[in-house]
Amino acid sequence: MEHKVSSQLLKGFLQGILLILLAEEANYGYGISQRLVEVGLESVPKGTIYPLLTSMEKRGLVKSESRPSTDGPSRKYYETTDEGLLAKQEFLDQWGYLVAAMGNLTKEEQA
Repeated sequence: MEHKVSSQLLKGFLQGILLILLAEEANYGYGISQRLVEVGLESVPKGTIYPLLTSMEKRGLVKSESRPSTDGPSRKYYETTDEGLLAKQEFLDQWGYLVAAMGNLTKEEQA
């Protein structure tokens, strides 16, 4: 079942999500979009992934390399850099803080 997530809300989290996925394993654009679907984020527009990867590469969070493909032309694979791993940890720390705060807020509403 597809859940709609506000594009503005998603934009705030997508970089962190990509860093988590790419820390697991190097992947190419379409492979990343498939992983997003697998984890339940099918509403991520495909057109947002490549520009974000390019931006992340310019900022040194990911690096890329072209690898041959058995299914056609070479693919550009992305993986996190050391700086990207630090950014991923910062994202996870901030995410934990937000989850705790939202938990406190919703407990107050339910009381």
